[in-house]
Amino acid sequence: MQADKALEIVRSRLSEKRYQHSHWVADTAVQMAKKFGIDESQAYLAGILHDYARDLQTGALLEIAEKNHLISHQVEREVPDLLHGPVGAFLLEKDLGLKDKEILSAIRHHTLGSLQMSDLGKIIFLADMIEPGRSYTGVAELRELAYIDLDQAMLSALESSIRHCLDSRKILHPETVVVRNCFLQKVNISE
Repeated sequence: MQADKALEIVRSRLSEKRYQHSHWVADTAVQMAKKFGIDESQAYLAGILHDYARDLQTGALLEIAEKNHLISHQVEREVPDLLHGPVGAFLLEKDLGLKDKEILSAIRHHTLGSLQMSDLGKIIFLADMIEPGRSYTGVAELRELAYIDLDQAMLSALESSIRHCLDSRKILHPETVVVRNCFLQKVNISE
């Protein structure tokens, strides 16, 4: 899929605010890809398309996820927004014929993380959290770390997400805890 086609597709599907967010994620992902020697065109496409299903209504997300066996845990039924990554990857492949497995995986896992994340997946996860429109306690430090060490940045980003869920008394998906623990072990082994 060409970048101009991807832009046209997301412009027609997303609100103006989410469209701008997707641009910032794509631009951030490209900058990070340059730093870490990752394919910049993959990073751009994954960034532009990462929220492909984000503006779907809750009922539609749940229906698509149920019909296509995309639900991995009951928490996703209780917090359907968590499904926009897996549903987006599914729809991009099914409806638009996107075949790049690495891009699809990065989109699928950009909200919860995954034990099998490639560097591209880490970049999209992090770019989503550090794009210029984001403003929360610790984002400046995470932005710096994201250009130094992807695994350290993933650990920090996952812990930030967990803290946010705890502080706002939101349901925490157990996969995020599992992935955080994996990155903690990776980081501790490398130190």
